[in-house]
Amino acid sequence: MAHPIAHIIFRAGAIAIAAAWPTWAAADDYPTREKVEYVLACMRDGTAPQQELLYKCSCVIDKIAERMSYEEFTKDSTTANALSIGGERGEVMRAYVDGRRLARELRTVEHEARKACFLE
Repeated sequence: MAHPIAHIIFRAGAIAIAAAWPTWAAADDYPTREKVEYVLACMRDGTAPQQELLYKCSCVIDKIAERMSYEEFTKDSTTANALSIGGERGEVMRAYVDGRRLARELRTVEHEARKACFLE
């Protein structure tokens, strides 16, 4: 039979985890596929050994997820990517008043995340 103190500690831990769960879930609303695609693109662009890049790039997307919701990240990254499209299609995004602000916001968050994860 297990010691009664062990049961109390186990139950207290389970209650603490259950209480914190909504916070963890809200902080990590990025789909796994999105995280993997970000890490693979980051690794492709990096110059360090692949294993090192795997850890650092994973760190970067986690840091970004701490600062931006998935909805914000999607909106900002889509806008930033669209700004580089040439011709009339790109002009629509370049004419979008908030487009440059959203792209700048994403670049700032990414830069800070890369610094925190020793990727820059």
